Amino acid sequence: MTARMLRPEHDPIAPAPAPAVTITVEGAALSGVTGQSIAGVMLAAGHLAWRTTAAGRRPRGVFCGIGVCFDCLLTVNGVRDVRACQRVARDGDVVEFQDETLPGSLATPDGAGAPATRSHSPASHAEEGEGA
Repeated sequence: MTARMLRPEHDPIAPAPAPAVTITVEGAALSGVTGQSIAGVMLAAGHLAWRTTAAGRRPRGVFCGIGVCFDCLLTVNGVRDVRACQRVARDGDVVEFQDETLPGSLATPDGAGAPATRSHSPASHAEEGEGA
């Protein structure tokens, strides 16, 4: 048996390019490929966090990537608590960040409550010392 080199266009096992999908995240269109998770599309676009915790107001995004930790929850097409790492992106999906709040005195140890924030950009968390 002799080794031979195949030109890429003649390779019988070369995968065809995957069709593109477009999802809307907080009003902005993001592109991905068919079969990619919502988390994958968002990470590729530079989104590292898309949810805040109720206690402590800490940013959350993908942690485990296998659907166990629930850190990547978001709202997809109006349905809350969807795990971004498990949900395949479908063309036309509308994705919204989740911002959790606790009632009254449960929000902070001093009982004053924490202000709701929706800043999930990588730059804002880097400034706070929480980003990559």
